[in-house]
Amino acid sequence: MTKLSVNINKIATLRNARGGNVPDLLKVAVDIQRFGGQGITIHPRPDERHIRYQDARDLKAIVTTEYNIEGNPQHNFIDLVLECKPDQVTLVPDAIGAITSSAGWDTIKNQDYLTEVIQEFQRNGIRTSIFVDPVLEMIEGAKKTGTDRIELYTESFAHQYGLGNEKGIEPYTKAAILANELGLGINAGHDLSLDNIQFFKQNIPGLLEVSIGHALIAEALYLGLDNVVNMYLNKLK
Repeated sequence: MTKLSVNINKIATLRNARGGNVPDLLKVAVDIQRFGGQGITIHPRPDERHIRYQDARDLKAIVTTEYNIEGNPQHNFIDLVLECKPDQVTLVPDAIGAITSSAGWDTIKNQDYLTEVIQEFQRNGIRTSIFVDPVLEMIEGAKKTGTDRIELYTESFAHQYGLGNEKGIEPYTKAAILANELGLGINAGHDLSLDNIQFFKQNIPGLLEVSIGHALIAEALYLGLDNVVNMYLNKLK
């Protein structure tokens, strides 16, 4: 079964919109795990517009499943991850001020930089994953960095699937096959939803984990958080 890690950035966005502590981010994390979620993901950004750095510290004592921190490995982010020591760090090449992630790493151009950062995290017992597009050369480049896993950037698949084009999965299947051959673990995330997650899972051999936030929280507005978490778990079996 593929694990479900729930990204709680949108909970932090809602909290920050009014100030105070409603909704309570820590309680939501506890509840998601109680409902069956197998991990908690956060993606703090330099301006702390949703997840704050203090949230990352506070969640360390709350997350009893798998704790995954995503972000661009700039100095402050690296220091935060080394302080919190999550189970996994996912490296994402976000531009400062980006609304959301928009591309994977060029693992060839950034090989030396990624290798250095990954080695630092691994020396501290933190599993590493790097965000990549489903391009075979980028998968091969990821292997050379020494990363433990890749996270497939799934926006293109989700867009094509929404248009009724199931062939949009093909680059992802080929990328997963290569990653398996190279001994890389496979995660995935971005725009995955209840509508497309089962099809994606069925076509990605060796899919270990998905990280889902925006769609899951939006779906929970109508269906309830407990219900939605378990709907995802059923589709990921």
